[in-house]
Amino acid sequence: MTEPAEPDTINGVRPTELFAALRTGEDTTMTRLRHRLAADAERDGLLDVGYRTMDSPVGTLLLAATGQGLVRVAYPGQDHDAALAKLAEVVGPRVLYAPARLDEVCRQLEQYFAGRRTMFEVPLDLRLSSGFRRAVLAHLTDIGYGRTESYREVAIAAGSPKAVRAVGTACATNPLPLVLPCHRVIRSDGTLGQYAGGAAAKQALLRLETAA
Repeated sequence: MTEPAEPDTINGVRPTELFAALRTGEDTTMTRLRHRLAADAERDGLLDVGYRTMDSPVGTLLLAATGQGLVRVAYPGQDHDAALAKLAEVVGPRVLYAPARLDEVCRQLEQYFAGRRTMFEVPLDLRLSSGFRRAVLAHLTDIGYGRTESYREVAIAAGSPKAVRAVGTACATNPLPLVLPCHRVIRSDGTLGQYAGGAAAKQALLRLETAA
Protein backbone atom coordinates (compact mmCIF):
# COMPACT_ATOMS: atom_id res chain seq x y z
CA MET A 1 0.00 0.00 0.00
CA THR A 2 1.39 3.37 -1.00
CA GLU A 3 2.08 5.87 1.78
CA PRO A 4 0.12 9.09 1.41
CA ALA A 5 2.19 11.95 0.03
CA GLU A 6 3.24 14.71 2.39
CA PRO A 7 0.89 17.66 1.95
CA ASP A 8 2.22 20.59 -0.02
CA THR A 9 0.78 23.02 2.50
CA ILE A 10 -0.51 23.12 6.07
CA ASN A 11 -3.37 25.54 6.35
CA GLY A 12 -2.06 27.17 3.22
CA VAL A 13 1.56 27.39 4.46
CA ARG A 14 4.36 25.23 3.08
CA PRO A 15 6.09 23.12 5.78
CA THR A 16 9.49 24.64 4.99
CA GLU A 17 8.05 28.12 5.54
CA LEU A 18 6.40 27.01 8.77
CA PHE A 19 9.61 25.56 10.18
CA ALA A 20 11.55 28.67 9.15
CA ALA A 21 9.01 30.81 11.01
CA LEU A 22 9.37 28.60 14.08
CA ARG A 23 13.15 28.93 13.99
CA THR A 24 12.83 32.70 13.64
CA GLY A 25 10.51 32.77 16.63
CA GLU A 26 12.98 30.72 18.67
CA ASP A 27 15.82 33.06 17.70
CA THR A 28 13.75 36.09 18.74
CA THR A 29 12.90 34.49 22.09
CA MET A 30 16.53 33.63 22.77
CA THR A 31 17.59 37.17 21.89
CA ARG A 32 15.03 38.59 24.32
CA LEU A 33 16.21 36.22 27.05
CA ARG A 34 19.85 37.16 26.49
CA HIS A 35 19.03 40.85 26.69
CA ARG A 36 16.99 40.34 29.85
CA LEU A 37 19.75 38.29 31.47
CA ALA A 38 22.31 40.98 30.69
CA ALA A 39 20.02 43.75 31.96
CA ASP A 40 19.34 41.88 35.21
CA ALA A 41 23.05 41.19 35.73
CA GLU A 42 23.88 44.83 35.03
CA ARG A 43 21.21 46.04 37.48
CA ASP A 44 22.39 43.70 40.23
CA GLY A 45 26.08 44.47 39.74
CA LEU A 46 26.81 40.92 38.58
CA LEU A 47 28.18 41.68 35.12
CA ASP A 48 31.98 41.60 34.96
CA VAL A 49 32.25 42.17 31.21
CA GLY A 50 29.59 43.06 28.66
CA TYR A 51 30.36 42.60 24.99
CA ARG A 52 28.94 42.94 21.50
CA THR A 53 30.19 43.02 17.93
CA MET A 54 29.78 45.69 15.28
CA ASP A 55 30.36 45.74 11.55
CA SER A 56 32.86 48.30 10.32
CA PRO A 57 34.82 49.19 7.16
CA VAL A 58 37.77 47.26 8.63
CA GLY A 59 35.82 44.13 9.56
CA THR A 60 33.64 42.91 12.40
CA LEU A 61 34.93 44.32 15.68
CA LEU A 62 34.52 42.81 19.13
CA LEU A 63 33.82 45.45 21.77
CA ALA A 64 33.92 44.68 25.49
CA ALA A 65 33.47 46.88 28.55
CA THR A 66 33.64 46.54 32.30
CA GLY A 67 31.87 48.79 34.78
CA GLN A 68 34.91 51.09 34.56
CA GLY A 69 34.92 51.47 30.80
CA LEU A 70 35.90 50.04 27.44
CA VAL A 71 38.43 47.26 28.05
CA ARG A 72 38.85 45.50 24.70
CA VAL A 73 38.53 46.13 20.98
CA ALA A 74 39.48 43.17 18.80
CA TYR A 75 39.76 42.82 15.04
CA PRO A 76 38.39 39.77 13.18
CA GLY A 77 41.83 38.18 12.95
CA GLN A 78 42.43 38.41 16.69
CA ASP A 79 40.12 35.50 17.64
CA HIS A 80 37.12 36.97 19.44
CA ASP A 81 36.53 33.81 21.47
CA ALA A 82 40.11 33.87 22.77
CA ALA A 83 39.77 37.56 23.63
CA LEU A 84 36.62 36.87 25.66
CA ALA A 85 38.28 33.92 27.40
CA LYS A 86 41.18 36.18 28.39
CA LEU A 87 38.76 38.74 29.81
CA ALA A 88 37.03 36.03 31.81
CA GLU A 89 40.42 35.03 33.21
CA VAL A 90 41.73 38.52 33.99
CA VAL A 91 38.59 40.51 34.81
CA GLY A 92 35.98 37.99 35.94
CA PRO A 93 34.01 35.00 34.70
CA ARG A 94 30.66 36.76 34.32
CA VAL A 95 31.01 37.70 30.65
CA LEU A 96 27.74 38.26 28.84
CA TYR A 97 26.48 39.56 25.53
CA ALA A 98 25.27 42.99 26.64
CA PRO A 99 25.08 45.34 23.64
CA ALA A 100 23.47 48.20 25.56
CA ARG A 101 26.67 48.67 27.56
CA LEU A 102 28.51 49.40 24.30
CA ASP A 103 25.91 51.65 22.62
CA GLU A 104 27.90 54.85 23.09
CA VAL A 105 31.14 53.24 21.94
CA CYS A 106 29.40 52.02 18.78
CA ARG A 107 27.92 55.45 18.14
CA GLN A 108 31.33 57.13 18.37
CA LEU A 109 33.01 54.51 16.21
CA GLU A 110 30.34 54.95 13.55
CA GLN A 111 30.98 58.71 13.63
CA TYR A 112 34.71 58.09 13.32
CA PHE A 113 34.32 55.84 10.29
CA ALA A 114 32.01 58.43 8.72
CA GLY A 115 34.73 61.07 9.12
CA ARG A 116 32.73 63.02 11.70
CA ARG A 117 34.78 62.29 14.83
CA THR A 118 38.49 62.89 15.44
CA MET A 119 38.79 61.66 19.03
CA PHE A 120 36.93 59.30 21.35
CA GLU A 121 35.26 60.34 24.57
CA VAL A 122 34.46 57.13 26.39
CA PRO A 123 35.79 55.87 29.74
CA LEU A 124 38.57 53.30 29.40
CA ASP A 125 39.66 50.36 31.54
CA LEU A 126 43.39 49.82 30.90
CA ARG A 127 43.96 46.88 33.23
CA LEU A 128 45.13 44.68 30.35
CA SER A 129 48.32 46.76 30.01
CA SER A 130 50.94 47.78 32.54
CA GLY A 131 54.45 49.22 32.87
CA PHE A 132 56.09 50.63 29.77
CA ARG A 133 53.29 49.34 27.56
CA ARG A 134 50.83 51.43 29.55
CA ALA A 135 53.10 54.48 29.11
CA VAL A 136 53.08 53.93 25.35
CA LEU A 137 49.30 53.64 25.28
CA ALA A 138 48.97 56.83 27.32
CA HIS A 139 50.94 58.70 24.66
CA LEU A 140 48.99 57.41 21.68
CA THR A 141 46.11 59.86 22.15
CA ASP A 142 48.66 62.69 21.95
CA ILE A 143 49.29 61.77 18.31
CA GLY A 144 46.71 63.97 16.67
CA TYR A 145 44.12 62.83 14.14
CA GLY A 146 45.67 62.71 10.67
CA ARG A 147 49.22 62.72 12.07
CA THR A 148 51.78 59.96 12.54
CA GLU A 149 54.86 59.37 14.69
CA SER A 150 57.68 56.89 14.34
CA TYR A 151 58.29 54.10 16.82
CA ARG A 152 61.39 55.98 17.95
CA GLU A 153 59.46 59.20 18.53
CA VAL A 154 56.96 57.31 20.65
CA ALA A 155 59.79 55.67 22.63
CA ILE A 156 61.23 59.08 23.41
CA ALA A 157 57.82 60.46 24.40
CA ALA A 158 57.22 57.43 26.66
CA GLY A 159 60.51 58.08 28.47
CA SER A 160 62.72 55.29 27.05
CA PRO A 161 64.45 56.46 23.85
CA LYS A 162 66.15 53.10 23.27
CA ALA A 163 62.98 51.04 23.68
CA VAL A 164 61.95 51.16 20.03
CA ARG A 165 61.23 47.43 19.84
CA ALA A 166 59.23 47.62 23.05
CA VAL A 167 57.07 50.32 21.48
CA GLY A 168 56.33 47.92 18.63
CA THR A 169 55.32 45.26 21.14
CA ALA A 170 53.13 47.71 23.04
CA CYS A 171 51.33 48.65 19.82
CA ALA A 172 50.96 45.01 18.76
CA THR A 173 49.37 44.12 22.11
CA ASN A 174 47.28 47.29 22.41
CA PRO A 175 43.94 46.06 23.85
CA LEU A 176 42.10 49.09 22.49
CA PRO A 177 43.13 49.67 18.86
CA LEU A 178 41.27 52.46 17.05
CA VAL A 179 40.34 54.14 20.34
CA LEU A 180 44.01 54.27 21.35
CA PRO A 181 45.34 54.96 17.84
CA CYS A 182 48.39 52.75 17.44
CA HIS A 183 47.69 52.81 13.70
CA ARG A 184 49.31 56.27 13.73
CA VAL A 185 52.68 54.77 14.69
CA ILE A 186 54.85 53.97 11.66
CA ARG A 187 58.45 53.17 10.86
CA SER A 188 61.10 55.90 10.63
CA ASP A 189 61.42 55.32 6.88
CA GLY A 190 57.73 56.11 6.40
CA THR A 191 56.55 52.54 5.80
CA LEU A 192 53.55 51.38 7.77
CA GLY A 193 54.97 48.62 9.92
CA GLN A 194 52.89 45.93 11.57
CA TYR A 195 49.31 46.30 12.83
CA ALA A 196 46.99 44.01 14.78
CA GLY A 197 44.18 44.57 12.28
CA GLY A 198 46.44 43.91 9.30
CA ALA A 199 48.25 46.18 6.87
CA ALA A 200 45.12 46.87 4.80
CA ALA A 201 43.21 48.08 7.87
CA LYS A 202 46.09 50.33 8.97
CA GLN A 203 46.33 51.84 5.52
CA ALA A 204 42.56 52.37 5.37
CA LEU A 205 42.50 54.17 8.74
CA LEU A 206 45.38 56.46 7.82
CA ARG A 207 43.76 57.20 4.47
CA LEU A 208 40.46 57.99 6.19
CA GLU A 209 42.11 60.44 8.59
CA THR A 210 44.23 62.08 5.91
CA ALA A 211 41.21 62.58 3.66
CA ALA A 212 39.16 64.12 6.48
